[in-house]
Amino acid sequence: MKVVDSSGWLEYFADESNADFFAPAIENAADLGVPCISIYEVFKRIHQQRGEDAALRAISVMLQGLTANLDTALALNAAKISINLKLPMADSIMLATARAYEATLWTQDAHFKDIAEVRYIEKQ
Repeated sequence: MKVVDSSGWLEYFADESNADFFAPAIENAADLGVPCISIYEVFKRIHQQRGEDAALRAISVMLQGLTANLDTALALNAAKISINLKLPMADSIMLATARAYEATLWTQDAHFKDIAEVRYIEKQ
């Protein structure tokens, strides 16, 4: 399974320079986990930049994958990850979700650069 960080989704939807890197993970919805925090972050950013209709269209693509809800166990694991790796809240939830689903986290967020279960590309 794959989990795509919010930065990857935004890169893909904006067709930026790293969009092709994220496309294989995003376009294989049967093998895609989507953390709720990604839905929040992507909706908010696209709504701010292009309006609600564009944001809802983006979310409809995201919802083709398996939505990973934030429950108590995931929240506690994310908090431990945040403490141990000194990651911000959203980033720790992304990584905790990937670990819970034994997934690879795809990202261009430098916080994740040296973490084993992460597929990282530098932001262009």
